[in-house]
Amino acid sequence: MSDKIQNHLNALKAKHAELDVLIAEENAHPHPDDTKIHEYKKQKLKVKEEIEEIEKNM
Repeated sequence: MSDKIQNHLNALKAKHAELDVLIAEENAHPHPDDTKIHEYKKQKLKVKEEIEEIEKNM
């Protein structure tokens, strides 16, 4: 695997973890914003699908 692909994969994994943190932080609020949580989860799913696609083609 090229360094460029590996770096992109690492960045995607970091973004996925960052979205986990954002979801947890929003859920910790007394009145979580369901719209934000939904958007974060949508982004997280897209990132996960991209990670899986790259790993499948390795």
